Amino acid sequence: MKTNYITLLLVALLSISTVVAQQTPAKAQSKTIAITNATAHLGNGQVIEKSLIVFENGKLTNVADMSMAKMDLGGMEVINAEGKHVYPGFIVPNSTLGLVEIGAVRATDDDSEIGSWNPHIRSLIAYNAESKIVESMRPNGVLLGQITPRGGRVSGTSSIVQFDAWNWEDAAIKVDDGIHMNWPNSFSRGRWWLGEDPGWKVNKNYDGQVSEIKDFFYNTKAYMKGNKATKHLPYEATHGLFDGTKTLYVHVDDEKGIIDAVNVCITHGVQRMVIVGGYEAHKVSDLLKKNNVSVLLQRVHSRPSNTDDDYDMPFKLAKLLVDKGVTVGLESSGQMERMNSRNLPFYAGTTVAYGLSKEQALQLITGNTAKILGIDDQYGTLEIGKSATLFISEGDALDMRTNNLSHAFIDGRQLSLETHQTELWKRYSEKLKTQD
Repeated sequence: MKTNYITLLLVALLSISTVVAQQTPAKAQSKTIAITNATAHLGNGQVIEKSLIVFENGKLTNVADMSMAKMDLGGMEVINAEGKHVYPGFIVPNSTLGLVEIGAVRATDDDSEIGSWNPHIRSLIAYNAESKIVESMRPNGVLLGQITPRGGRVSGTSSIVQFDAWNWEDAAIKVDDGIHMNWPNSFSRGRWWLGEDPGWKVNKNYDGQVSEIKDFFYNTKAYMKGNKATKHLPYEATHGLFDGTKTLYVHVDDEKGIIDAVNVCITHGVQRMVIVGGYEAHKVSDLLKKNNVSVLLQRVHSRPSNTDDDYDMPFKLAKLLVDKGVTVGLESSGQMERMNSRNLPFYAGTTVAYGLSKEQALQLITGNTAKILGIDDQYGTLEIGKSATLFISEGDALDMRTNNLSHAFIDGRQLSLETHQTELWKRYSEKLKTQD
């Protein structure tokens, strides 16, 4: 009797684990695949109306006009995508995907560390490849992401992952790509809960906070020149900013903050920097262009930050920067950012209504973002020799009404497009049919 009880218990536990476990990641590509007749959006501004895209062993071997290509497709798996569209996999930067599953459950929240100076804290090792939220990105074409820590003056170090993996080791495509710094605010709002005026006021500690950043840079360089008798992990991690192996992502929105951040970083020898957020970046676009500083622009679907801003300022910021020659990508941080990451293509679509062409808007979440993150040698565009990370949509992928994926691939591996959300949709669709 006891043996039977244990057996039943084990079966029950296995059943539960089957329900909550991640989908099994796709197997490596074993057969050459050819996608024919689709409209191919290459992610670099180019479009091929009737395309031939071939990939094997996870790499693109042919990207051409179908009418011009003379190629024997025998022995290949051919996907006729006539009337459909092919895109590079979308990339979501500055995201906490996989670091927080349920915000109200502390045990599933691992996006920040205590302390203010944490460049040595690596988000990658906390990344949960089995997250149901991560899984839900794929049906909208969001296949890659920069997993980024939060909090403090220096939050930590991000890494870039693909969204179909067993664990964080399998997911990583660029390890420890950059350090994230939260620049001090030159203005702050009064603390109404303490009886202060809730309006904006000058941050009297601003100069001191900027001096702390300068001192941190000085100390890092002094440490690296010393004998390092005592190992200092934060300084060790920061060294990559000065030899070009890491990028400094500065989270800052206001004009003064952006100017100060650029000047301080250049003065102290930071080799590569990116502005994240950049609400007032258009006011200093010439400075950014001159110093080759890119911008990961705040979520498009936001309200204006200042009372005297144009009502549509968040919608047209990308256009203003692109017109000035600044390299721009889109990010989706903010309230409910993990859920909103799946809406990344629709944020790009909104910029089309405010001045960008569709191919320019597409670059904001493909080629441009790949360049900013330093993965453009393999991802972001459909070019021979690059990773076969792409998807097929039945319509315009930047329009939520028509972006309906039929196929998706990461490094040539065909993904399942089933998620917890699609399962629920099917379940309750059947319920309504039964009621009818």
